[in-house]
Amino acid sequence: MNILEISWISHACFKIKTESGKIIYLDPYEIPKSEEKADIIVASHSHSDHLSNSAIKAVMKDNTIILGPETIKNKLKKFNGKGLKIGESLELDDVLIHLTPAYTIQKSTHPKSNEWAGIIVETEGKRIYHAGDTERIPEMKHLHKNIDLAFLPCGGTYTMDFEEASDAAIDIKPEILVPMHNWGKNLGEFKELMNKKDPSIQVQIIEDTPLKL
Repeated sequence: MNILEISWISHACFKIKTESGKIIYLDPYEIPKSEEKADIIVASHSHSDHLSNSAIKAVMKDNTIILGPETIKNKLKKFNGKGLKIGESLELDDVLIHLTPAYTIQKSTHPKSNEWAGIIVETEGKRIYHAGDTERIPEMKHLHKNIDLAFLPCGGTYTMDFEEASDAAIDIKPEILVPMHNWGKNLGEFKELMNKKDPSIQVQIIEDTPLKL
C-alpha cells in the first residue's frame, strides 16, 4: 500500500510527502528554509497567514508549481502561479488538485463573493481535504466521497469553533480529522467532543510527529 507522510508546519500549513518523494505544501506560512523543497504549493486564499511570500521563497525551486483560486491570481503572478476556478481540477503527474468552495456565513472575514477555496489533493489512492478558512457550509455535504483525511479550522475567531467544526466533520465523514487554525485552543477538548458526536471519525492532533496515511 502506498503511504503518504503528513506533517504540520504551522497554523494551517501542512506538508504532504508522497511515496515517490513528491512534496506538496498547503497554505504556505512560516515554512523554515530547512524544509524540503516544494514540487507543488497550493494556497486557499490571499490572507498572509495562508499565502506568505517568505514561506514560498523558502521552499520554492525552479520548477515548483504554485496554485490558488483564480481570484488571487495577481498575488500568484510573482511566482508564475496559476489560478483555478472553484470546482476546477488540475492533474499534475500523479497528483490531482481540486478547488472547492470555502467561505464564512456568520462572520464577514471570508465572504462567499471572494471565491476563495478549500483544497482537495488526490494522490497515491488517497483524498485529502484542506478546508481553508471557512465555516460549516452546505457544499461540505457534497464533497468528493471517501475523504481519507480532512483538515478543518476550529479556532472560532475567524472561522468555525469546536461545535461547528465537529458538525462539519460529520457532514464530510473523513476517516481521519486533523484540527487546524486553532489559535491556541485545547485540542484535547475538541477530540473529546468529536468522540462523543461521532466516534467513527478518528481525530489526530499533529504536532512534532508526522502522520502516516
